[in-house]
Amino acid sequence: MGKRLTLILGGARSGKSTYAQQLAVRRAVRGEAVVYVATAEAGDDEMADRIAAHRAERPAHWQTLEAPRAVGAAIQSGAGQAGVILIDCLTLLANNVLALLPDAVTAAEAEAALAAEVENLLRAYAASHAEWIIVSNEVGLGLVPPYPLGRVYRDALGRANQRLAAVADEVLFMVAGLPLVVKSPR
Repeated sequence: MGKRLTLILGGARSGKSTYAQQLAVRRAVRGEAVVYVATAEAGDDEMADRIAAHRAERPAHWQTLEAPRAVGAAIQSGAGQAGVILIDCLTLLANNVLALLPDAVTAAEAEAALAAEVENLLRAYAASHAEWIIVSNEVGLGLVPPYPLGRVYRDALGRANQRLAAVADEVLFMVAGLPLVVKSPR
């Protein structure tokens, strides 16, 4: 199919991951390898259960690359000659990056840390010949978080989503399991 970057946005339980996996299956033509890049970390039993459920939904022959941070570098060293790279998800990657920052982090520091992660991801994409699919939550449609860290997180992820959308060939927005085309391939 050729090199393409697809960004899939949506709210919680909107069908983003399921749709992204279906898209990866369709786009892995001629038996190309799919590398699933998992950014989640199991911090508690509920998250461990979610990770296990996601793992069970994926085709067994897909390679899984666990990379909670430094995803661009992990892909460059561990994705080999994959035809499709699916990153699920930028939302948890943002959480992992921002969680390492001091408690009194400023909005500018948080945005800079996440922006650096996204730029490294885009450098890896530029060096890759694979088709990429990136999943992320759209967190700007709800209420303004009532606490500073929530607002910092929402703003940093929103700007990261904007950066990826600007570069992406295709942007989809998931609503109730249905994809809405926000940006179509050129």
